Amino acid sequence: MPKNKELKDQMAALRRAVPELYGLLLASNEGLPIAHSLSNGTDPDRIGALAAAVSSMGRRIADCMNVGTLGDVSICAEKGTVFFYAAGSRAVLVALGPNGCNAGLVHLEAGMTAQNMGARFDS
Repeated sequence: MPKNKELKDQMAALRRAVPELYGLLLASNEGLPIAHSLSNGTDPDRIGALAAAVSSMGRRIADCMNVGTLGDVSICAEKGTVFFYAAGSRAVLVALGPNGCNAGLVHLEAGMTAQNMGARFDS
């Protein structure tokens, strides 16, 4: 199966598992969108660039504080929540959800999806 179709299938499965998510994006650590499923009109190039910046800063903080490899970063705002997950060493998975979404379910499902996606790129 082509890699892009596999990524889209994983995103579709994640959206079925957590239907309250209104956007997903996988970006390279350089900020380039690889695959996305955005339903709120968000610009994938902009989200990709922000994902790379957040991931880079998170990795530096984790390294500086000597707490291990970056797993995820969450940003809770007035109108929504953004979750960033390391997808291996070369990519970042971004999940966009409404304010008050079930963060535990998002972390469980999106974290596993990010690991699966990362394994495809790190192999």
